[in-house]
Amino acid sequence: MTTPKPRQAVRGSQSGRPIMALLDLLGRRWALRMIWELRGEPLSFRQLRDRCDAMSPTVLNQRLRELRETCIIEMAATGGYCLSPSGLSLVQAMLPLLAWSEEWQQLLEGEGLEDI
Repeated sequence: MTTPKPRQAVRGSQSGRPIMALLDLLGRRWALRMIWELRGEPLSFRQLRDRCDAMSPTVLNQRLRELRETCIIEMAATGGYCLSPSGLSLVQAMLPLLAWSEEWQQLLEGEGLEDI
């Protein structure tokens, strides 16, 4: 499987639109979790794996390669992995989605839909 990038066909879209490439990349198993875990501090391979519920080392290596190729994460000066400036910008762009999800949770709990 190739790394999703703008101007290339990706899963679910032949258009090459940047948003479709991003959604393909972020929709891959563990990608969002890895980005979220790196939002605070650089983490070593082992630390990142532990924070991601001991995910498979093979999958972790694959996602690290993809997220590095797409300039979302980079090697930290102190060792390990960290978000790149672009990755930090992505996390900032996701914060309104976090706020919306919390409001959504409250709405569902208020409607008694949390058990459905």
